[in-house]
Amino acid sequence: MLGAALCAIIGGVIDARSSRIPNWLTYTAFGLAMATRAIWGGWPALKQGLWGALLGGGVLFLFFLVRGMGAGDVKLMAAVSAWAGFHGAVEVLIASAFAGGGLALLYMVFYKRVVSTIRNLGALLKFHLTSGIRPHPELSIQNTAAIRLPYGLAIAIGTIYVLISTSNVSGVIYGH
Repeated sequence: MLGAALCAIIGGVIDARSSRIPNWLTYTAFGLAMATRAIWGGWPALKQGLWGALLGGGVLFLFFLVRGMGAGDVKLMAAVSAWAGFHGAVEVLIASAFAGGGLALLYMVFYKRVVSTIRNLGALLKFHLTSGIRPHPELSIQNTAAIRLPYGLAIAIGTIYVLISTSNVSGVIYGH
């Protein structure tokens, strides 16, 4: 999880500063995760990393398909999940979703968009229920009026949470 956290932190900081997650980071992190897993754990560990990357990247890819997030977020989650492995990817996905929800609430309040966000959420749900899984013609990250949440930051927060909660550090923090 340390490699996953390092990758996620770097990606989160870059995303928060520039609204982009560079390919050099995601591809390098993925390659290092696969090499580390192969060297230290052989085929079983490599397989866990591949399944983790497919799960983490695959779930976010669905949001990318409907223009709900950028490709950098997908690749960052795939790289982080390659480090975390299949079971760790599940935990990182869940923790990142909670972190992303918290960040979304903060952004919504900070930018004074509570009412319009709720209205847009209803419009998105109605659109996808009646039109299926395809991009909304107006409500997407391509809309210049949209507030863009740096989801790399949510991935970093979620990954750090998983690292702390699954390591001996949590005993020091929580007094166990």
